[in-house]
Amino acid sequence: MKVKSNTKLAIFDTFKTKGNDLTGEANRQRAIIAILGSNANSAEKTRTGISQRIAKKADIAWKNIYSGIFRDLDEILLPMGIAEEDGRLPLKRGPKALQEKGIPYYHLTKEGILVALAITEVKNKENLLEEFFSLADADEKEFEKVLSSLMSTSPNFTHSIFQKYVKAFCDDRINKLLPFDLSKLNQISDESLIVQKEILEAFLNFSKQEKDEALKFLNKIIPDRQ
Repeated sequence: MKVKSNTKLAIFDTFKTKGNDLTGEANRQRAIIAILGSNANSAEKTRTGISQRIAKKADIAWKNIYSGIFRDLDEILLPMGIAEEDGRLPLKRGPKALQEKGIPYYHLTKEGILVALAITEVKNKENLLEEFFSLADADEKEFEKVLSSLMSTSPNFTHSIFQKYVKAFCDDRINKLLPFDLSKLNQISDESLIVQKEILEAFLNFSKQEKDEALKFLNKIIPDRQ
C-alpha cells in the first residue's frame, strides 16, 4: 500500500490552544500501538477489539470511536508500516463472504515496536526492546548492550531517548525510523539530552562523598516517578 504524501504519525500532536494536551488522534494512535504491543489476545487486536478496549477504559460506547480506530489503522499505521495484519479470526455470523474471509487482527512491525518504546503508556518496554533487537540487522545492534542495561537501571532515561528519536521522525528531522541509528540524534540540538549528558559526565568524576551529596540534593528537588 502506497503511503500518501500527507500521511503522518500523530502520536505527539498537541492542541495549539491547550498547551501540552494531546489531540484525540494522538491519544487514539498511542492507545492502538500500546494494545498491539501488549500481550492482548488476537480478538483484542482486531479493529473491534481495539475499539472495545479503548472505549472501556474511557467509559464510552465503542461504536462511537470505531470509525476513528478504523481510520488510524487503515490510513496511518498500516500504510506507514507501523502495524501489519497478523492473521484472521473466523466469523460465525454475518455475510458468508465475510465469514469465509475472516476478521483481521494486527501486530506491530519492527518499526512499530520502535515507536511503542517512545510511548509512555506502553508498559512492557523491556520485552519490546528485546523483541526489537531480535529483529534488528547486525549494523543496528551497536546500541543493544547499553540500551538493554539502561532499560533495567534507568527506564525513564531510556524512554526519553526513544521518545526523542521517534519525535524527531514525526517532526521530519529524521527521514526514516529504520535503519535504527541513534547517532542521528547528534544532528539535532536537544537541550534536555545535553543536560542529561552533562550530569552523567559530572557524576562519573565525583568522589563518593560528592556522589552521595548530589543524590541527596536531587532527591530533594526531583520526585520519584514510578
